[in-house]
Amino acid sequence: MDLNFKPIEAGDIEAISKYFCRRPNKTCDSVCLDSFLWRDYYHVQFAVSDGKALQWLMEEDGVKHSAMPMCTQEELPHYFYEMVDYFNKVLKLPFKVYLADEEAVEYLHLRESDDFEVVEQEDLKDYLYEGEALRTLAGKKLHKKKNHLNSFLKEYEGRYEYRRMGCSDRESVWKFLDRWRADKGEDAEVHLDYEVHGIHDLLKHCCEIGTLRMAGVFVDGELEAFTIGSYNPYENMAVIHIEKANAEIRGLYQFINQQFLINEFPDAQLVNREDDLGQEGLRRAKESYYPCGYARKYLVLQKNFDPEERKETGYDKISGGKGEG
Repeated sequence: MDLNFKPIEAGDIEAISKYFCRRPNKTCDSVCLDSFLWRDYYHVQFAVSDGKALQWLMEEDGVKHSAMPMCTQEELPHYFYEMVDYFNKVLKLPFKVYLADEEAVEYLHLRESDDFEVVEQEDLKDYLYEGEALRTLAGKKLHKKKNHLNSFLKEYEGRYEYRRMGCSDRESVWKFLDRWRADKGEDAEVHLDYEVHGIHDLLKHCCEIGTLRMAGVFVDGELEAFTIGSYNPYENMAVIHIEKANAEIRGLYQFINQQFLINEFPDAQLVNREDDLGQEGLRRAKESYYPCGYARKYLVLQKNFDPEERKETGYDKISGGKGEG
């Protein structure tokens, strides 16, 4: 089977971007930036099949898995089963898809199949919001957010600057990240270090990654918040991959959240702010913006494979998640 997998690198982004956003998919994985950001965490490799589809090979805790192919919806069944064959015949392993989007699961009728087990990964669903609601913060539900925003505007009047950022701002972001990571302490989740490393990689190669959009807020000349996003034109959806701010500055999160959408995604109908990792604090924060829906994700496990071999390779495990948006 002619699938030549290689690790994903910054120089690949332009070439592989054309395979994304070609079918319904509202998850954060529908855009290519997430794959690069978490490439070390998941040991991400890709292969181009027939010049029509992008196939994935990943690994976590020593267990190999894949993701849904990046292709058109009509060609999804063909390339899905191509990877089933690759796992079974080349890797001699049962097929496993991690973070499968709901649209693909439905289109492939995997829930009705006798060959696959489908398990919703409840803590890893992405939060979806109406773009206009987050840009205006209008209405009773978002009144508290508007108050926080107004507090920031009043207290820091004349002292703040929202700025679109690029490669030349990497030193400011790295300095901010050092402070932010130090505040989390030594007992913070291991994914945070991978997230910081991924952001460093993005900034080192941002000139090669045309899909990246980044902005920051400077207060008294110091970077106090920054955010990174990208766009899914098929869904008319902004994806917010990273948003960090000095939590001691009231209203700063609300300000950068709103201004990033106004300035970088003025017409986006949907906003994906990624998952909550099952963390109660993060869940409350995301729910407080009143999502209009969720992009649900699923673990897909092949059932018709030798059970002893499945046990030995660890495929009875249901994996955890990555990082915060």
